[in-house]
Amino acid sequence: MRLRKFLKTIPMKLYVLLAAVVAFAFFSNDFGLVDIQKTAIILAAGIDKTEAGYSLTAQIAVPKGTDRTTGGTSSVEIEAEGQTVSDCISLIFSKTGWVPKLVFCDLIVLGESAVKEDVVASLNYFLRNDYMPDSCLLAVCEGKAGELISSKSAIDDASSLAIEKLFSDAAVRSGKVVTNTLKDFAIDYYGVSKSSYLPFVRMADQKGSQGESGSGGGSGGGAGGSGSSGSSGGGGSGGSENSEKIYSAEETAIFKEGVMVGLLPREQTLAFSLLSGNVFTGTINSEESGKPVTLTVIENKGSVSLKNDPAPRAELSLELTVRLCCRGATAAMEDISSDKVTPEIVENTTARLKGYMQDLWQTTKDCGCDIFKLNRMLYRSSLKEYARWKDNLLNVAEAGFEAKVVSMK
Repeated sequence: MRLRKFLKTIPMKLYVLLAAVVAFAFFSNDFGLVDIQKTAIILAAGIDKTEAGYSLTAQIAVPKGTDRTTGGTSSVEIEAEGQTVSDCISLIFSKTGWVPKLVFCDLIVLGESAVKEDVVASLNYFLRNDYMPDSCLLAVCEGKAGELISSKSAIDDASSLAIEKLFSDAAVRSGKVVTNTLKDFAIDYYGVSKSSYLPFVRMADQKGSQGESGSGGGSGGGAGGSGSSGSSGGGGSGGSENSEKIYSAEETAIFKEGVMVGLLPREQTLAFSLLSGNVFTGTINSEESGKPVTLTVIENKGSVSLKNDPAPRAELSLELTVRLCCRGATAAMEDISSDKVTPEIVENTTARLKGYMQDLWQTTKDCGCDIFKLNRMLYRSSLKEYARWKDNLLNVAEAGFEAKVVSMK
């Protein structure tokens, strides 16, 4: 009753004014929507170092259509060179008239020329940009990043989307790939260890792709039409450049103070993933009686610890629960129905894993790259000991390796 009396006392003009204010607020707001006609939505960026400064290749999203048959995400690649990355971004705006938006940028690829120097100089603009997502993936590629970003993927509409599939959660859990983000790389760089890692991407021609044969060019240049048609019909030498590509990232680039100092092969990448405890349903190759077998990891416990009594000593430990996945030779019918792992396979797998860990430790030690964050462990445990060993911790530290493999019950 009191509420009704109160509402009756409010003048009708106030209701009309309130409705007008709400309508104005509703129809004058874009609700965060992006006008794709005026905006360059950057999906990925490739950075290369040049004599003048930097070369930035931005992959910009271009909608293909609105119905089910023609929908999807196409892209166009715009390249710009400048003294800084910010100059390159400004030139993209000048060339296209589109305002570059980095809020949807999920991948930054660094070319080999960029990682020969401190890569944080290349990433400075992205670290300062408020709209850049911290979860943006970082990677290093073979050759030029611009060529990788501009390549034609065999499995997706845009090369960046195909590369990002390599860094999915399922790929990380397989142990074949390690990933890192813009935020985490910066934390590692400015931390006491000053070391980090990035996946190393390679590109290869997809066999049997349409552009590989080069025979499709005759229809483009035969009629003497436009210049663009003539260029698409090049000879066999251009077939490899125009062919569809596939990508792999089973190797890992390691960094010291922002400079790439080494490359971990696939076996050491797997060991690093296992020590991080990230592997689930991944596979490991082993052998029995000289014949190859493949094991599936059901449970992965890995750790790296540092003891300082009296000298620094690192302990690398693995504990895996596995089951038999596949044999590379003919097996009896009774064996096919069993996934138990024999003692011989356990012994061979244990020795193999210890070898992987030893090779990984030696590589990081030779490169002076503290990807295990031993300096951070020492810094957190004792500032006095950290001041004593910080300059030569990897050189003086010994390492112990322990691997335990058990069969799934």
